[in-house]
Amino acid sequence: MTAALTFTVLPGTAAADPGDIADAAQAAQLVAEAEHELEVVTEQLNEAKVQLEQQHAAVASAEQAAADAQAELDSLDGQVRQLARSAYTGENFSRLNVLLTSDSAEDLVDQLGTLDAIAGHTSEQLLEVAEASDAAESAQEAADAAEAEAQRAVDEIAAQQDELEGRIADYQRQYDALSAPQQAQVARAHGGEPVAAVPSGVIAPSAAAQVAVDTALAQVGDAYVWGAGGPDAFDCSGLTQYAYSAAGVSLPHSSRSQSQMGAPVAVSDLQPGDLLFYYSPTSHVAMYIGNGQMVHASTSSKPVMVASFGSMSGFTHARRIAG
Repeated sequence: MTAALTFTVLPGTAAADPGDIADAAQAAQLVAEAEHELEVVTEQLNEAKVQLEQQHAAVASAEQAAADAQAELDSLDGQVRQLARSAYTGENFSRLNVLLTSDSAEDLVDQLGTLDAIAGHTSEQLLEVAEASDAAESAQEAADAAEAEAQRAVDEIAAQQDELEGRIADYQRQYDALSAPQQAQVARAHGGEPVAAVPSGVIAPSAAAQVAVDTALAQVGDAYVWGAGGPDAFDCSGLTQYAYSAAGVSLPHSSRSQSQMGAPVAVSDLQPGDLLFYYSPTSHVAMYIGNGQMVHASTSSKPVMVASFGSMSGFTHARRIAG
């Protein structure tokens, strides 16, 4: 699930000559590519966590089904056991006993009919118990399997998280070794060009979209942190999830999962609140705010910011979540 990441030793980064434009550009490009790959891995990890939440829901559902099946089995067991004993083990219900104790032919027919009815009902109840028992056993097996799969996912995610943190530390060391102009180049490569001022008075097409836009814009200046979902730090999908959560709309913390929600919208029809998705497979999301601008948690080297929609490459499609 984790994308392969190889951090190239940057040529002469730590002691680069500021006048060496070729090496400086190459170093900045290598770090920008590493940063993008880190976001890909982070969003894959976010997606894995979304899947884990779904597995936990499946575990809860399977365990409830197992409990319901066992309760049904328990409710049937006592009455059927008693009925079975009465119908098949004597106490005035055997056919021989009916024959010997009947006072008349009419009485014999009546008792035999009653015995047959009891026996038929008992057979039906015994079949129901058998089916309930099978259902309880199958449901418990399903619950156990779901729990095992969820635990496997937890272990895998923990390992990925450890690996990701190590790669982030490696990346940060490389980024810190760049000069200020190189760092600015890295930010432009993955974050787009920021606008001079945060716009005010953005009008969205629906109440939910309005709350989401206002909430996202209120986070401008907050730190970018891989895997963060607020309230003071965000990654890309964490910001959009947080913004729409304020509007009462639940989104998963994953750009890939978010890219499958809502309805598709053409670039020519974009409205404030629409989500913009980047790269293939999807690994970045931003929110359109109108006037050719977007707000997003763009890159580790920049806080949440408003940028020009057209200044960032890799756009693939847009989705309307509300409105």
